[in-house]
Amino acid sequence: MRWLRSYAERVLGDVRARSTRASAMTPAGLLAGCDAVLVDLDGTLVDSAAPVRRVWGAFASRHKLDEEAVLRFGQGRPSRETIRLLVPDADQDTESAALEQAEIDDTDGVLALPGAAELLGSGRRLAVVTSCSTTLARVRLRAAGLPIPSVLVSADGLERGKPDPACFLIAARRLDAEPARCVVLEDAPAGILAGKAAGAKVIAVRTTHTDAELHQADVVVDDLSSLITA
Repeated sequence: MRWLRSYAERVLGDVRARSTRASAMTPAGLLAGCDAVLVDLDGTLVDSAAPVRRVWGAFASRHKLDEEAVLRFGQGRPSRETIRLLVPDADQDTESAALEQAEIDDTDGVLALPGAAELLGSGRRLAVVTSCSTTLARVRLRAAGLPIPSVLVSADGLERGKPDPACFLIAARRLDAEPARCVVLEDAPAGILAGKAAGAKVIAVRTTHTDAELHQADVVVDDLSSLITA
């Protein structure tokens, strides 16, 4: 019967190992096992859809582009990069400056998303990593009534925005954390790709995109409140 006992112990060990791996890939497991959290701003911490639609809708109208296509294309990308790719013949500096100022001036409808205040106040080692400028990020966090973390990585000074991983690598370095020991919280495909390219685990929130569009994330949840209560 010794062989049977040995076999049973081996099977039980395999079951426990699979259970441990499965638990580690839950939202709670990923957060419990990480050293730092790198969280996106628009669509993850704050709902800025109303001013974004107004500002970028005006841009689309001005350049005779489809508004919905512009909004989808620009999701998660720095404004300057979006402008360069959509209207390469336009005056890039003028367009970028105009859009930046329009977004700074329009905070009507900027709201904190569920779980955002709790996450930022949780005491975790955390950075906000956004595709907008530092100025705009601070404006939106204040408009939503959220605290500004000590580490905020923006598009300022970056040559390439998401899906390039540079922003998350910089955030991890500023937090003195290995990228592989970080969890990225994102709402957009470009951000998910950036997080994965940086070597981090990615939890996506289904606040702006469908599950099919978020399929490359490790885990998908409704919003940040799902992580607070996980």
